[in-house]
Amino acid sequence: MNTQIAVDLDRTMIYSEGALGVSLDETFECVEMYEGKPLSYMSARSVSLLRELTETAAVVPTTTRTIEQFQRISLPGAPWRYAITSNGGNILVDGIPDTRWRNGFDVDLAGVGAELRSRISEEWVLKYREADGLFCYLVVNTAAVPKNFVTEWSQWCAAHGWNVSQQGRKIYTMPNAVCKSAAVAEVRARLIQDGTLDTEAHLLAAGDGALDAEMLIAADAAIRPRHGELELIRFARPWLTVTDTSGVRAGEEILEWLRNRTAVRRV
Repeated sequence: MNTQIAVDLDRTMIYSEGALGVSLDETFECVEMYEGKPLSYMSARSVSLLRELTETAAVVPTTTRTIEQFQRISLPGAPWRYAITSNGGNILVDGIPDTRWRNGFDVDLAGVGAELRSRISEEWVLKYREADGLFCYLVVNTAAVPKNFVTEWSQWCAAHGWNVSQQGRKIYTMPNAVCKSAAVAEVRARLIQDGTLDTEAHLLAAGDGALDAEMLIAADAAIRPRHGELELIRFARPWLTVTDTSGVRAGEEILEWLRNRTAVRRV
């Protein structure tokens, strides 16, 4: 194969009902159930495009979700030889976490978590969660978050080798060492080594959040939707395409763009 594709999931390929941007109807396929209820969807067009992509390119789902959260998604195109979860902190090989890769991270989650909890209040934080022993995040009432919280917490984290990203109701606190781009590069090296990828294979990437930025920068060509955290900061690069649409229609655009780029590489 001459193309590797690293693609984010939430609000890039899959969407909650509230994030679709259109009315939910029978043309959408539920790809995730949680506590017995449908949670995430893809359009029929996106399902078809993703399946098509897996036949011609090395597609690597690349998500900030934990292993458990990723495994509850029924993503078209499975099973996956490689998938990246936990924002790059875990690489799944045929669905099994690679312990050698995971054990390469030594993060002070206990210390950072304690500092974070000392700064928050139940008045605006709905949940505090730690993810796969690698990072933590808050689920918040966005209207009630103190005005300077993200800025001040970001400053503390920057001084201690961590970073902060807000995506909707979630505020992530992530060690700088844990990033999607490093995991994507590792998977690429393995795919080249085992002969799946050509040595000169192109890397295409797609994502909507700040935690995707390094991955988009590292790609030969990349695309992001016209929504999300990167849209808010007007993130741009010469090799980065921005969709014309937002919501689930942007997801279709992204997959069509990836399909067309892969088709060009095959010629």
